[in-house]
Formats: sequence, structure tokens, C-alpha cells
Amino acid sequence: MSPSYLDSLGTYLSTRRWFAGKGRDFEVTHVDALSWLSVDLRVRVEVAEVAYADGKRDWYQVPVLYLDQADPELAHALIGEVDHPELGESVAYDAVFSKGACDVILEHFHEAARDDELTFHVVSGADLPPHGSPGFVLTGEQSNTSVAYAEDGILKLFRRVAPGGNPDIEIHDALTRRGSENVAPLLGWISGSWHDVAGEVHEGHLGMMQAFLRTATDGWTVALSSVRDLLVEADLYPDEVGGDFAGEAQRLGEATAQVHADLAAEFDTETFTAAQQTALAGGMGLRLDAAIHVVPELAEHARGLRARYDALAALTTPLPVQRVHGDLHLGQTLRTVKGWKIIDFEGEPAKPLDERIALDTPFRDVAGMLRSFDYAAGATLREFGRGEQLAHRAHEWSARNREAFLDGYGQATQQQLTAEAAVVIRAYEADKAVYEAVYEARNRPAWLPIPLHAIARLAAEEPS
Repeated sequence: MSPSYLDSLGTYLSTRRWFAGKGRDFEVTHVDALSWLSVDLRVRVEVAEVAYADGKRDWYQVPVLYLDQADPELAHALIGEVDHPELGESVAYDAVFSKGACDVILEHFHEAARDDELTFHVVSGADLPPHGSPGFVLTGEQSNTSVAYAEDGILKLFRRVAPGGNPDIEIHDALTRRGSENVAPLLGWISGSWHDVAGEVHEGHLGMMQAFLRTATDGWTVALSSVRDLLVEADLYPDEVGGDFAGEAQRLGEATAQVHADLAAEFDTETFTAAQQTALAGGMGLRLDAAIHVVPELAEHARGLRARYDALAALTTPLPVQRVHGDLHLGQTLRTVKGWKIIDFEGEPAKPLDERIALDTPFRDVAGMLRSFDYAAGATLREFGRGEQLAHRAHEWSARNREAFLDGYGQATQQQLTAEAAVVIRAYEADKAVYEAVYEARNRPAWLPIPLHAIARLAAEEPS
């Protein structure tokens, strides 16, 4: 590809919510074009190699549609003009926003298409969306792009790809075979191989198809509605408002515990040694050090945050670890008429694959959800303004639902939350809040006060 196309693609990537390189110096150094999904429509998958100033690199999947001339209806998906070696002068677009491209991808699943570079896998007995089901991109995506096919299936295209298996597919495959009621069944997936700038071949997962949950509403939306109901009626307590979320929070805790039990049954489990727990806490401290360079406001709270990490390092109680979700929050949950479903088992998108599939304590997920309740309250409070009474009510909402979630989780595991477990959760909460601060500073600076407010509170509390 010409340097101008690489520059145009780099500009396009920098505007996407799913691009993890924001705030870093980077350039697109290579694009590997895979097989044509359709020669007639001129649609194919391309994998762009991104090199950073610190020597690290990422790969991003971009299905590309080439047209002879610009299409105003696809202006939001424009990559740029290119003098294509095969097609001549063309205009390149992100193909997932094209109906024709979505149709082609679905047909490849039905055909279980396979060649040297792309393979469409179908789960035995899977009920794929019917031929011709219209596909449209869902809004609100972050690390990936999802295409809904009518009300029959959801195709999630991984944007940041990596050599090896994607944990979202691996876990959904295992839980689907187990008959888990807390996930949407896996229907199929896409694997591919691509070359890097040096010519080395890499193989990895590019996307997955799941059953569409027709009655689903994402947990973040349900929670925000509940907080708004409370703040509108600012003189009432959370349990007095019609949109009280505590019952849902408790059931979500139960669902989370069940998923953890299923993961422990399907995958390996271990126990961290004292040295590993010390290293775990040390990693949190290193992330804080790096975060202070991005968000200097963290420095004044560093001592209190480190106290939480030190309390984790000082624990002598063995810490069981297993496969976990790794990035659990309300936005990774769906409320359906059949109960809560948990989605997106990729882990934190910014982490390398080996870290996302590493064994960890289930308390990482618990802490992530506790932070999410606090975040829902903070995001809604941002809309209403931070008056003292409103802030007090928002905090009450968060506290009530955090307690309900922990109660549901504890009842499902038939275990009381011990003092040692509380130390672990507090450390993970602090670590997550630091991650949130960096994310907001790079992506939504106007939202930065939300995690900073929480960090100030976390740092001021006793670590144990």
C-alpha cells in the first residue's frame, strides 16, 4: 500500500473508540490484505500493523470496501482515497458499515468458508441467522464492532487482534458446551492469518457470532435509569424509589458467582504463592507510577492507594486463582426475561493476550462490578450537577447496590466475605480506579473527575 494510504488509515484509526493507541505516538507501518470476501463488491479484510514510539506494536483488523467514487452515506466510515495496485484509483471505507459487506460475511458463515487466510467456523447444531438477514452496526461499542443480524445473531468483529486464541471465543465455547444459562450461546467464529512487516506469519481470531438476546437491555442502561429516578426524587431513599436496583444487583451477584463456578469447572485453577501475591501488588504499584505521568492529579492520592496495595502484599492467606472475566462492569452485562447474562470475556482490551488469559482471583471481577456501581452514580451525578444533597443520594445508591451485589455473590458461593477477601477487593478497586483515570484522560477528559472523586475517597479510607 502507498504511504498516503497508510497515513489515511492511521488517521482513521485515531478517531475510533476501539483504537487503544490514543495519547501515544504511532504510525501504521504495514497493511496485510487477506482474502477477498467478495471480488464483485470489492470487500476484503485487512490487518494494519501499528508501531509505537516505545517499540511496541499492535495489529488492527479493518474490513475494507473499495468504491470507484465517494459515497456520502458512508462518510462516517471513510478511510481515504487510494491508488490501489489492483483496482486503480478508489475510495476506501470501513466495510462493516456497508449492508453488502455484512451480507457477504453472513453468507461465509453459512458456507463455512475456508481458505489459506480466512476460516469461518460454525458450532455443531448452531442456529445461524437466516440467509439474507439484514445486518447493522450497533452503537456504543468500545473495543470492538458488533453487527446485529435482525434478531437472530450478533457478530462481534475484534478490532485489536493478536496471535493466538481470543479468550472471548475460548470461554464462550466452553460455557456454551457446559450449557451455562448466564451467557449467550456461541454460534461460530472467524480465524485468520496475516503477515507482519517482516514477513512473519501470525494466526489469531478475528470475530465471533453469538445468539441474539431479543429481550436484553444492557446493565449500564438499567442502572443509569435507576440512579436518575433517585436523583429526580432527591428527598427519597434508594429503597423508596420505583426504580430501585438492589434486587437486580443481588441477582447479578448470583449470576457472577455462577459464571465463576462454571469457569473453575472448565479451566485450570491454582493458588498464588506469597511471592506471587507480592508481585501482584507490586504490579499495581507500577501501574500507579505510570498513571501519574498521564494523570498528575493522582500523585496526591498515591500514598493512600499504595496502602491498599501494601495490605494485599502483606496477606498470608492463600489466594485461589482461576480464569475470570477480567473486565467486568455493568456494560458487560445484559438483563433479559431469563435473568442476567454476562458478555465480552476478552479481559481489559489494552492488556497483552498472555495477561488477559492468565489465572486471576475472582475478586478482580467483583471489584470491577463494585467500581461500576460507583461509576453509574458518578456519571448520572455529572448530568445533574454535584450539589451536596444529590451527591449524598448518589453515594447512597452506589453503597446500597454494592452491598446487594456482594450479598448475592456470597449467597451463591455460600461463603461469607472475609476480612482477607475485603483486602483483596479493596486493592483491585484502587487498581481499577487508576485504570479508569488514565482511560478518561486519554478518551473523555470531561469524565476524568468521576474516577478522581472515587480515588480520593478510596485513598482516604483505611486499607484494611
